[in-house]
Amino acid sequence: MGMSSRAAPRICVLKGGLSAEREVSLSTGHECAKALRVAGYEVIELDARGDVVQRLVEIAPDIVFNALHGRFGEDGCIQGILEWLRIPYTHSGVLASALAMDKARSKAAFVEAGLPVVTSLIAAKEDVMAGHLMDPPYVVKPNNEGSSVGVYLVHEAANGPPRLDADMPAQVMVEAYAPGRELTTTVMGDRALTVTDIVTEGWYDYEAKYTPGGSRHLLPAEIPQEIFDACLDYALRAHRALGCQGVSRTDYRWDEARGLDGLILLETNTQPGMTPTSLSPEQAAHCGISFSDFCRWIVEDASCDR
Repeated sequence: MGMSSRAAPRICVLKGGLSAEREVSLSTGHECAKALRVAGYEVIELDARGDVVQRLVEIAPDIVFNALHGRFGEDGCIQGILEWLRIPYTHSGVLASALAMDKARSKAAFVEAGLPVVTSLIAAKEDVMAGHLMDPPYVVKPNNEGSSVGVYLVHEAANGPPRLDADMPAQVMVEAYAPGRELTTTVMGDRALTVTDIVTEGWYDYEAKYTPGGSRHLLPAEIPQEIFDACLDYALRAHRALGCQGVSRTDYRWDEARGLDGLILLETNTQPGMTPTSLSPEQAAHCGISFSDFCRWIVEDASCDR
């Protein structure tokens, strides 16, 4: 892994960044840095700003732990910089990151792999506001921002199309609404961990996702074995279809009235949250892997050419 002869490898935890998910990333980075110090590493935390290349050259870490979320950190940009600098890094590489962040293209990869997704289309923001492009209920969201930022649910009772905020991109995804329970599975290398049932009051939005008590995580999910096994299988297949490395997390909707046909793959996250309330560390803990060991595994998995 190209580590130097220093006693403990020097890890640079990249956090913060420039995306809409900056705050969550700062929290993820802080928690991971703490856990890596417990695991015995020398850790330097770096808020990824415009001078990130210069700072990385100065720090000269043995490994970068990528704790960034959203644009630039999760879409292949920082991965490209790290490949250029030849610094081994964690999580997915350039292509898998870019592919997973683009909802339309990752869906195409899922369809190719025989995985179930809902109908969707990419449209200009003004067309979406001018009239219904599909029968409600449907969801409108950016094609390439993570974490439920700017997600609009258009109900069946909606009189007209949604009014989208000014900060929504020029091109958005319009997607048929998949009813049912929200399930998720973490993949760690070549192993799918377990299934969590995310129980929220209403829509699982940004607030519920990152506020303790905003959603309850039931794990392992109390669902039929067939559905449980399908979640594990689909998560591994999604991870491989996109070419992910390290840890990823795949989210589903399951309409129990329709059995296995009601299980829909929503998206795969290549940089899942790593805060105390986050789903992936909880799944690892359920499998007997402490947070510190989980972070250590991610570091040991780091490399270039991902």
